[in-house]
Amino acid sequence: MKAGMLEGKVALVTGGSSGIGAETARSLASEGAAVIVGYGQGRDRAEQLCAELSAQWPGQGYAAAQVPLEDEDRHAGLAEWVQAQWGRLDILVNSAGYTRKVAHNDLQAMTPALFNDILRANVGGPYSIIRALLPLLRASGDAVVVNVSSVSAFTGLGSNIAYCAAKAGLDTLTMSLARAFGPQVRFLCVSPAAVDTNFVEGRSRDELLAKAAKTPLGRAVSPQDVAQAVLACATHLRTATGTRIVIDGGHTL
Repeated sequence: MKAGMLEGKVALVTGGSSGIGAETARSLASEGAAVIVGYGQGRDRAEQLCAELSAQWPGQGYAAAQVPLEDEDRHAGLAEWVQAQWGRLDILVNSAGYTRKVAHNDLQAMTPALFNDILRANVGGPYSIIRALLPLLRASGDAVVVNVSSVSAFTGLGSNIAYCAAKAGLDTLTMSLARAFGPQVRFLCVSPAAVDTNFVEGRSRDELLAKAAKTPLGRAVSPQDVAQAVLACATHLRTATGTRIVIDGGHTL
């Protein structure tokens, strides 16, 4: 069997039990990586995915790990566990996040508490996870962190204004970290338009597909599209760091 491009590498995918994260775990495993499937509440899904990966690509090593977004003590414990169990970390994908559909002009619904919760989940959480795992990533000497962002970061359009602000913060965080911690670690954002998942509660799939049909490529972004972009960040885009990889079907043109 031909060796994969990520053979011998260890990857951790947050939000890995479903949607973009699960497809990313599959893509990384297909190229030979051992994969830690991070989950918030979806333990059963994460363990089922590990079993699927083990059956399809045996011998690489897979495990499920709870990675709450808002618990820095757990993030420190996660780093210790990865060190003890795996001894290294080469790829970190921050796919976990949270949002809800709130009209941009409905500031009564977008309370300060909700605004801060969305920021904490979508940029504070990834920062805390990166901070905890950075020593392992730096020790790799050839590591990459891929933050799953959104075109909402630079269009100001999206599920709500807090989500837009959070993704803009994530993009800038990515840029700053890339400058500070190269060449040992590269940092990239993958920025899709609305992805064909159930991530945004209350969003109609018909609405999503109708909007996508009006883009130059005429189709919605799939979880597989995002996963392949993440994979490319790890395998092919070797001189890219501190920037965003936009995969929106031309939505922002």
